[in-house]
Amino acid sequence: MNNTFIEDIDYKGEDFTTTRLAKGEYEHCTFTNCNFSNTNLTNSSFMECEFIDCNLSNANVSATSFKEVLFKDCKLLGLRFDQCNDFLLTFNFEDCTLNLSSFYQLKLKKTRFKNCILEEVDFVEADFTEAVFDNCNLNRAIFENTTLAKADLRTSYNFSIDPENNRIKKAKFSIKGIVGLLEKYDIIIQ
Repeated sequence: MNNTFIEDIDYKGEDFTTTRLAKGEYEHCTFTNCNFSNTNLTNSSFMECEFIDCNLSNANVSATSFKEVLFKDCKLLGLRFDQCNDFLLTFNFEDCTLNLSSFYQLKLKKTRFKNCILEEVDFVEADFTEAVFDNCNLNRAIFENTTLAKADLRTSYNFSIDPENNRIKKAKFSIKGIVGLLEKYDIIIQ
């Protein structure tokens, strides 16, 4: 990794599709209304940073480190979080669209998704123990061998989770959410 170290900088309205963000380590930085769509962020490191109202759709995040990062009001379509550097990988999402993104095999305990659209997201073999999915649309999201122990999905909707193929011990669901747990049985619940 490049030794460039950037700290406490606020980036506003930057278009990184035309001028590339320098590879390096970013700490306590805020990116507001920035465009990273289809950009290359490989081998960069973001620690305790915030991305607010940014577009990171289809950005290349291979070997990228995200440590204690907040994404708020961001568009993150098709992001391959499964290719990130998983050492100390931690982030939270508020009011984000993450359709078609992948968290395949990641360990993301206590991750928080609030008011997010997570359509067709790959959660296969990921560990979301104690994660919170607060008011999230999980339409066609893929849960297979996913650990959701003690996760909170009470306010989320449109999910289909097979209790026989996922670990959901002590996970929290609402009465309305039971439909998403029984979908494979093709029964009618009224």
